[in-house]
Order: sequence, then C-alpha cells, then structure tokens
Amino acid sequence: MSLHPQAQYVVPPETAKVAHAIFPTGNLCVKMAATLHEFFSDQHFNILYPDRGQPAISPVRLALATLLQYLEGLTDRQTADAVRRVGSPFDYR
Repeated sequence: MSLHPQAQYVVPPETAKVAHAIFPTGNLCVKMAATLHEFFSDQHFNILYPDRGQPAISPVRLALATLLQYLEGLTDRQTADAVRRVGSPFDYR
C-alpha cells in the first residue's frame, strides 16, 4: 500500500454546522477531529509506506478511529461497523 499524504483533513462545512448544532459547547470527539492535525500528519508516516502500490488509508484517520474506539470502549468489530456506517472516523459522532 502506498501513502498519498493529505496536507490536512478539512471538515465539510455542513458537517461542522450539524456538529455545532448538536454540541454547541463542543465535545471531546469534535475537538479531537479539529485538532488532531496539530499532532499528526500523513507526512510523519510517509517513510513507512512504499512509493508504489494500492493507496493506503490515511494513518491520521486510523489514529483517530483508534482513539475514538478507546474512548467509546468499542471492540474492533464495533468500531469497523461505526466507521462503515458513517464513512469516516471524522464523521464518527
């Protein structure tokens, strides 16, 4: 799998609007999604991936899914189902 780094994930405006309506004072998951790029970027993991091959899932997205899994106390299967249901760990909540 090859990594095609994204500079930074941008939350779609409609998603941000809905999240703000549901959590006007914010919540941990929303704050994590908004600030994770300050700690990790795909470029940090670039050396771990070959130059060629099938595109890999962003390691930053995988890190976020793992953090959310821990916070929610979910099994691997429950986490995979949640990500499949919403399409992205950034849209997890």
